Amino acid sequence: MQPLELLAPARNLSVGIAAIDCGADAVYMAGPAFGARQAAGNSIEDVRELCRYAHRFGVRIFVTVNTILLEEELPQAQKMVRELVDAGADGLIVQDLSLLSLCEGLPVALHASTQCAIRTPERAAFLEGLGFSRIVPERQLSLEEIRAIRRAVSCEIECFVHGALCVCYSGACYLSELLTGRSANRGACAQACRSRYDLIDGDGKVLLRDKALLSLRDLNLLEDLEALADAGVCSFKIEGRLKGVSYVRNVVRAYSQALDALVARYPDRYCRASFGRVEEGFTPDLQKTFQRGYTRLYLDGRRERPWSSADAPKFLGEKVGRVLSLRPSVDGSLNLTLALEPGISLANGDGFAFPGGPDGVIGFRGDVCSGATIRTGRGVEGLKPGITLYRNISTAFERTLDAQPCRRLIPVRLSLQADGGRWTAMARSTDGRVATLPLDSAASPLAENQERMRGVILSQLGKTAAIFRFLPEIASADPLPLLPASALNALRRELAEHLEATPLAGNPQPRFHAATGAFSGTPEAGYKYNLSNALSRSVYAEAGAPDFEAAYECTHRAGAELMRSRYCIRYELGMCLKDASTRYRGPLFLLNNGRRLRLGFDCTACEMTVSE
Repeated sequence: MQPLELLAPARNLSVGIAAIDCGADAVYMAGPAFGARQAAGNSIEDVRELCRYAHRFGVRIFVTVNTILLEEELPQAQKMVRELVDAGADGLIVQDLSLLSLCEGLPVALHASTQCAIRTPERAAFLEGLGFSRIVPERQLSLEEIRAIRRAVSCEIECFVHGALCVCYSGACYLSELLTGRSANRGACAQACRSRYDLIDGDGKVLLRDKALLSLRDLNLLEDLEALADAGVCSFKIEGRLKGVSYVRNVVRAYSQALDALVARYPDRYCRASFGRVEEGFTPDLQKTFQRGYTRLYLDGRRERPWSSADAPKFLGEKVGRVLSLRPSVDGSLNLTLALEPGISLANGDGFAFPGGPDGVIGFRGDVCSGATIRTGRGVEGLKPGITLYRNISTAFERTLDAQPCRRLIPVRLSLQADGGRWTAMARSTDGRVATLPLDSAASPLAENQERMRGVILSQLGKTAAIFRFLPEIASADPLPLLPASALNALRRELAEHLEATPLAGNPQPRFHAATGAFSGTPEAGYKYNLSNALSRSVYAEAGAPDFEAAYECTHRAGAELMRSRYCIRYELGMCLKDASTRYRGPLFLLNNGRRLRLGFDCTACEMTVSE
């Protein structure tokens, strides 16, 4: 039976706990350094605390060590990974192949990050041969390409299913480094793909002005989990290590419910990779959380438009209606009347937005919302009748998230059995732990009202204790002793303590094993190996790789290709060179603050490039 894992992001300890409570089977977070999101670091002690909490449910904790490392950073990185393993981390998500040496002998799984540029079966097989127990392929692959990778490797495959998308193939983006000196491969991406550009032709004519032409919509594969599982994916990853707790709760709950439904459809084929059942809680709604509009990208092997969020690279939210009128008040506030979309109900404090302004989105708060009217305490530049208004903060939904938290409990079958008048309670949890305790009933008389006593026993034992939900049954026909509710409650709590103290076997975790992979799959240019230290260079050399260059961050190679992507501005704008009706076939450039970037179009591969 194939365990299916929902892998959730955590920017910190509290978000990680919330993800677990909402149904995550694994959580990934950064340690103190060398994570691809510099703003999302965590102390060793916080990693340790999250591991303690997670391992109670068989949830695994993976730590991102997925930047390229400079020579002088190797001792610090080695010390940190040893501390992370000691803290209980189950796996490390890595980009720099020096970690193969730094982690040798450690009881930890190594996962090849999507930053390792895994786009082909050959590349996947190479990395598995080096000892990686899991690979994370590029996000712009089709199902058929994922299937081809599955046929080439026996290791685990993890795929992103939700969240923000880089326009560039992962691990090969150098635009931020060129423009700002902040390297994406060093965890300091300035998100140049969310910036606004003019599109100009070879004569300098502006074809489009001030658009976020490299900004993609967010990924949403909620309806494709079954197809991905069938293709061989075992881990479904949510992007968002910079996102807040409400985002993580909402998205994790939605995908956890979808995986539960998938397991219910195929109980003989799939199971969840961790233990526990989420009880109570809110109803998730992916339209009410951060997103730039959704796309399935290239999953079907087709280029359906739009992939781009060029008009609004930030979160607009759900459509609420069209502005009918604006009326300023003498106190400086502004009163709006809307034609609301069906089913929309506004609440005081809601956040609203519409496309416009230098950042692509103009937002404001609705101080007082009543029916189809909104009053905000200030004027809003650019707002006028006829504009479509969106809601990017729903105070009612946020209150629901706080007021109806998810609670994760492990079901326990609790059986009361009698043998010669001696009663025993045996508890068996769904994760395989067992606890047996005698009932202190020797001095207790038999209950006069047997039916009432049966009801009291089932009622008192059928409650929760610690992280367990007890499901009691009376398995003997012997007369029941008279047992006070306090004794039954104490028994339930003691059983919970015994279960908690019992080691959890869990699912076997693949461990890193040192190996030698024969090199195959040459990147388009030598600097794209992202080699920034002697250890990583030696891995390629020993595997028989051809000549390579130092990482772009070390050399700033003139004229380098800065991005390569399946996203194509020409196709998005209806100017595909494969279309005979396309008139302009000359060069195209992006212009930002006087900096001109050349767009290239590899029509054989259906890929776009961005270069100096």
